[in-house]
Amino acid sequence: MSGWDAHEFTAAAGTRVHAAVLGPPGAPEVVCIHGLGCSHRYWLPFARALSPHARTVAPDLPGFGRTPGPRRALDVRGLSRALADWLRATGRHPALLVANSLGCQVVVDLAVHAPELVGPAVLIGPTFDRAARSTPVQVARLLRDALRERPSLAPALLTSYAQCGIRRAWRTYRHALHDPVEHKLHHLRTPVVVARGTRDPIVPRAWAEEIASLLPDGRPASVPGAGHALNHGAPLELARFTRALLEEAGGGAGRVRP
Repeated sequence: MSGWDAHEFTAAAGTRVHAAVLGPPGAPEVVCIHGLGCSHRYWLPFARALSPHARTVAPDLPGFGRTPGPRRALDVRGLSRALADWLRATGRHPALLVANSLGCQVVVDLAVHAPELVGPAVLIGPTFDRAARSTPVQVARLLRDALRERPSLAPALLTSYAQCGIRRAWRTYRHALHDPVEHKLHHLRTPVVVARGTRDPIVPRAWAEEIASLLPDGRPASVPGAGHALNHGAPLELARFTRALLEEAGGGAGRVRP
């Protein structure tokens, strides 16, 4: 059993995009965008925490999870265009977006070329700190974070990385490392919560605060004792931030689908 209510497969972005769904039909929808090498799998704790109030939809971007991708790894713009095509194909726009890590870069880039598709957003641990865009630093931070996450995260990540492959993960990482997200933040004009675990070594507090300050409506939020993947390690707290945005939107985002 996957733990999800349903699995969708949609012709979009030149492939067959998979998305896992959990929550009551007809409830406001929240779209979750995974990080590097990840997939829908590590969103399940968050989806369960949110399920009494919203319907969570977690697509796998091309080349990750259960969505086939092209031979060459997509860069950030390629991933955001794929997301845009899927949002249009499924009618999920403007969407309330919750993104983790590299997924935050994808959401910010989406706002550059398709702002009409973007609703309020929660950016969890947005990468990459512009003061530390080097592989040795990022690898060291990742290893430290591994010790601060819940042990149950490991099986979900190992399965996801096995599906995408190390080569695709590495090439995607190289694209994302050189993506200057700070220069694009002004395009994301919806209310945005920038969430960070206080024990997240990948995203220092100063970087998260800078991200929030550069957004037109950025709101910093922290979760004491949590690491980088709040969607798995602190799902109740993350659900609280998300519910607040849904209530503020008043139905203007999080399209309700039958």
